[in-house]
Amino acid sequence: MDDYLVRILTKAGTFRGLACVSTGVVAEAARRHGTLPTATAALGRALTGGALMGALLKTDQRVALKFEGNGPLGKILIEALSTGAVAGTVGNPAVDLPLLDGRPDVAGALGRTGLLTVTKDLRLKQPYQGTVRLTSSEIGEDLAMYLTESEQVPSAVRLDVFVEQDGTVGAAGGFLIQSLPPQDETAIHLLWERIGNLSSLSDHFCRGGTPEQLLDVLFVGIPFETFEKRVISFQCTCSREKCEQALLTQGKDALRAMADREGGGTVTCAFCREVRNFSQEEMGSLVDALSEPVAPPPAPSDESGKTAVLDIRRTLEINKNT
Repeated sequence: MDDYLVRILTKAGTFRGLACVSTGVVAEAARRHGTLPTATAALGRALTGGALMGALLKTDQRVALKFEGNGPLGKILIEALSTGAVAGTVGNPAVDLPLLDGRPDVAGALGRTGLLTVTKDLRLKQPYQGTVRLTSSEIGEDLAMYLTESEQVPSAVRLDVFVEQDGTVGAAGGFLIQSLPPQDETAIHLLWERIGNLSSLSDHFCRGGTPEQLLDVLFVGIPFETFEKRVISFQCTCSREKCEQALLTQGKDALRAMADREGGGTVTCAFCREVRNFSQEEMGSLVDALSEPVAPPPAPSDESGKTAVLDIRRTLEINKNT
């Protein structure tokens, strides 16, 4: 089954629902980062949540999620675009804890004390940012708490990743339900009760269940219309130009040292692990660029020239010893 997301709106306009299957996205992220099972489950849930959050945005907008806990996983960083593209990284990909009640111990890996920071690039002068304390460290509940508390939209989020015994990703997916004004308290109670009684999402997707079928179960008896179906994919926004900008932030002395060293320098994107090599000649050109009396290099930007959500110096790793 290809990865995709479905969005619905109830005919009364009081609920919107999104559901997606993200098995391929999570499998690609696990491959790129070499994650062990618990880290795979944590990163996979966050990537799925990012895809759902990105689908709430308007065209050309993006959202960044940062989960920071006191557990061995450290942190999870996710960036999702309104187009369905999503990418991310995890602080320690080698985390693998014993199963807890037969499920990956994501909360133990992330840590039960920490923060979730959501940054939205809405194409305004400044990005919007909100921070909440981790509620359960299970990822889905934390996103629901953020949406409910910071954005004042009662929300329910469920995310799940099934990791096979050999460490591969068997299935991944999730849903996001929001109550819109005017709020129907009776319907809210009914939906939240159904969500609480819902069986494992990974079982649903492992059996070949679809996002549409999942929404049918949740909204049975509540008329709704499907108004969007979009592909989601693991896709990073890094580029060679952004790598050059990251190198320029190192300063003239650091660049000159790399230019003088055989092999030049390399920049690795922390989100997709793509490695870009810069020859000695290219490093020398960057040194010359810093030597010219010009304005400092601009902040990293996307195709439209808008400032990107994430600080490039935090998401690109520069190897000065190559």
